[in-house]
Parts: sequence; C-alpha cells; structure tokens
Amino acid sequence: MAQLFRAWLILSLVTLCPPLAQAAPATHDARDGFPVILLAELPDEARHILRAIRQGGPFAYDRDGVVFRNYERILPEQPRGYYREYTVRTPGARDRGARRIVCGPLPECYYSADHYKTFKRIREQP
Repeated sequence: MAQLFRAWLILSLVTLCPPLAQAAPATHDARDGFPVILLAELPDEARHILRAIRQGGPFAYDRDGVVFRNYERILPEQPRGYYREYTVRTPGARDRGARRIVCGPLPECYYSADHYKTFKRIREQP
C-alpha cells in the first residue's frame, strides 16, 4: 500500500509541476532587485523604438533622445546626461502618450508604461 501511495505521489508531482526548463523568468534583476521585463514581453512599438535606438534613429518625436533627468529617483542614480528618453507610440493617443524607454549606455534600458511612475529593466533573454 505504501509503495502504491509513493508511486501515486511521484506521478502527481511529475505531472503537476512544470519542468525547471520551463520555469517563469525572474521578475526582478538578481544584481539589484530592479523589476525586469523581457524584450519579448514589450509591446511591438517598444521593440521598434529599441531597434531605432540601437541604429541611432530615425525617431518620430523631437523630444526623443533628450536627457532624462530622473527627477522621480526611481532609476539608479547617475550623473546628469547619463540617461536619454524615447517615446513609445501609444496606438490611438493624440499626443506622445505615457509610454517611454529610458536608456543609459546600451544595453541598459528601462521601460515605463505609465509616464515615469514605474520602470522595468529591459532584459534581452530570460
């Protein structure tokens, strides 16, 4: 009877628990605990802007590429001029919308969906 229970328990654990290889990616950076978003999780418009940032443009808005001053003090503190901000188009918005990407030296970039209230570090892979 104990062997039957043990076999049932092992079978249950194997079928109910996802394999480690398919575990969800970390939601926070292991180095500093900063929230993370994977490149694949970003909206298409954000991935498009990241490509433009890497290529040096072109950008749709005059304010794209200006110094981001980090007034909110959410991003790690750096000297003035370290961060640059870029607009992520918001479908249906009449203005620049609330979505932004802020980058230090590449590949250090952060995504904000709520006009700098919160940020997530963009990570290329899990």
